[in-house]
Amino acid sequence: MHIREIQDLLTEDMQSVNETIRQSLKSNVHLIGQLAGHIINSGGKRMRPQLVLLSAKAAGYTGRRHINIAAIIEFIHTSTLLHDDVVDRSDLRRGQETANHIWGNEAAVLVGDFLYSRSFQMMVAVNDMRIMNIMAETTNTIAEGEVLQLLNVHDPDTSEAMYYQVIQHKTAALFESATRLGGVLAQAGETVENALAQYGLSLGVAFQLADDVLDYSASSADIGKEIGDDLAEGKPTLPLILAMQQGSKTQADCIRNAIKTGGLEQLENVIDIVHATGALDATMNAAQSHADTAIAALSSVADSPFKTALTSLARYAVAREK
Repeated sequence: MHIREIQDLLTEDMQSVNETIRQSLKSNVHLIGQLAGHIINSGGKRMRPQLVLLSAKAAGYTGRRHINIAAIIEFIHTSTLLHDDVVDRSDLRRGQETANHIWGNEAAVLVGDFLYSRSFQMMVAVNDMRIMNIMAETTNTIAEGEVLQLLNVHDPDTSEAMYYQVIQHKTAALFESATRLGGVLAQAGETVENALAQYGLSLGVAFQLADDVLDYSASSADIGKEIGDDLAEGKPTLPLILAMQQGSKTQADCIRNAIKTGGLEQLENVIDIVHATGALDATMNAAQSHADTAIAALSSVADSPFKTALTSLARYAVAREK
């Protein structure tokens, strides 16, 4: 199933999600709507809310609460983007100026906080303690992931295990909760709920691994990600960790120095090294393996166009440059 077919499958529900987002952004403080609207409307694919909608429908849900849950997931994701851009001192996201670059770090952080708090107001309106508990655990896990990543910045001794811990907390946790909540809404039972959650977790890991490959790919400009962003921030992602393991001492020392200092002075050399050592291919193979795990997890979910769409999204996660 092509990505456009997935979007067509969700057209009506996504229109409702977008309208819920617009209504929920309303505030007496004009800057809140202006700043939050800037990032929410900046061209993101809405992948996480789509996962809520697809998993709920795949589990047999026929109500309307999945609309609010999808909007809540998008608000939490957006708040993390606002905070990320401040921490990373980013000026561009998806090819556009970041909110912190336009309005300043203070405004971006505070509006990120607003989106977090508004998402919990919306959760209260859903009035389901199980859903609130899942989302409370998830937001806490994401925050832990942000701190873990901060501790690893400029540390070339970051291990593969530490790297995976960061991406499971920081990225995959929200994917996992998005798909688990579909099963919860449908009251699909423990087997299907856990299957959907495993799908989301594995998909989130695959998505982040592929994203880390794109940081050193000549095609990344086509999808709005700036080449070398992670290196400039001193982030020891898997391509760099594997290149240090597989490369010569000279190659490993070059990458170690690049991670320690940050910046883009060594970008061309690092790109050459991650290609020459096979680190990009190895990372992409790992992404494919996690995508395969995600697809296999859906075996206990009944066949439907929505399950097919979930399978296609897992494939898309590791082929976004195409």
